[in-house]
Amino acid sequence: MKIADLTTEELKSIIREVMEEKFKEFLVDPDYGLELREEIEKRLTDSLTSKERISLEEVKNKVGIE
Repeated sequence: MKIADLTTEELKSIIREVMEEKFKEFLVDPDYGLELREEIEKRLTDSLTSKERISLEEVKNKVGIE
């Protein structure tokens, strides 16, 4: 079957299905169910309680984004 043979509703339905699949891929947490290692949990806690912050410009420079 060719796209030209589809009705507007059939084409919309196909597009809707593809979009749903892609949204689900983006929304799935690949780490769901995994345990957080103790040292990582400590680093996160330390980071959250720290007053030190890095500016967006510094982050962009570190990762090479202009």
